Amino acid sequence: MNVAVHAKDSGERVSLRQRAAAAFSKENPKRKRHIFTALAIVAALVVVIWLIIASGGLPAGIASGNGRLEANEVYVASKYAGRVREVLVDEGATVEAGQVIARMDIESLQAQLREAMARVREAQSSREVANAQIAASQANYTYAEQQNRRSRALVRGGSVSEQEAQADLARSLGARAELTGARSRSVEATSNIEAAQAEVERLQAEIADSELKAPIRARVESRLAEPGEVLNAGGRVYSLVDLSDVYMYIFLPERVAGRIPIGSDARIVLDAAPDYPITASVSFVSPMAQFTPRAVETQEERHNLTFRVRLQIPRERLQRYEALVKTGIPGMGYVRFDQSTQWPANLVGGRPPPANIWAPTAAPPRPQAVASDDTPAQRQEGERGGNR
Repeated sequence: MNVAVHAKDSGERVSLRQRAAAAFSKENPKRKRHIFTALAIVAALVVVIWLIIASGGLPAGIASGNGRLEANEVYVASKYAGRVREVLVDEGATVEAGQVIARMDIESLQAQLREAMARVREAQSSREVANAQIAASQANYTYAEQQNRRSRALVRGGSVSEQEAQADLARSLGARAELTGARSRSVEATSNIEAAQAEVERLQAEIADSELKAPIRARVESRLAEPGEVLNAGGRVYSLVDLSDVYMYIFLPERVAGRIPIGSDARIVLDAAPDYPITASVSFVSPMAQFTPRAVETQEERHNLTFRVRLQIPRERLQRYEALVKTGIPGMGYVRFDQSTQWPANLVGGRPPPANIWAPTAAPPRPQAVASDDTPAQRQEGERGGNR
């Protein structure tokens, strides 16, 4: 009996499958195409989503890389060897162009300057003496030449002998030679004055160079020398950060770097301020590939060769927020190499940050003590009661 029922049930299930297969084969072919189209769309969406996730959520025309905020570094050094007398500015201070920030010891230079000025006065005195000698020699030569002319005229008439005329000629030639010598001594004295004056100017220039001045408006990054230290020529005293030349280097693979023109639009997002993307532009693409530095992260696990790309922040923007510029802050750089690609909403940029985007949040106010007339013993008893 059970065997017959089981066979009957099996026959019914087989007949149901057959009827379902026959019904499916008789369906409209358009419905099958709709099903296949829907499956293809779902597969395409899966692929697109996977690509977006693999690319870090960026559109296809934007590349990214990590880096650190950098700035042009300028060293202030002593031009001549000497001892540091004063270091006037501390680290972190902002200095203006032309501001005196350190001084070298100039005692020996001042002594040399006094000596050079004394030589100038001595040469001037020698020139005055030479000029006086020129005047005297000129008068002697004028008189001797006149006497020589009279003697030559009187020789023809027989009033003066030939011997006397020759003596007058000799005195005239001697006076002329003396005049020439006086003029030479005057020229020599003038040359000595110019040489001594040049020495004075050189020493004055060295004294002026002993005052180390900031070449640009910048921030002091580090003090490299302290008062009392003796430096060689070119010894560094300060390291300055140029607040008008701030940038970030990122490393991109060749398939992207080759498509980036100079001036391409870029964004910098600092880890310390992720909600405020900074507008930048590509100012440099390395002409040579290099192995990817270990500290650089890429979308793929590793690239064998990458190109260094510099993202430059506009100077006018830095002038507004130079107080926020801090080199070494890590972040991400984004470059748009396909101009038809739109920036994502979180990278649009242009939104001005607050006065200090890294200011700590305000601490909650402390609860104020309530005045009470209870004695300390009563207050302790009340606290124990509250704890109970």
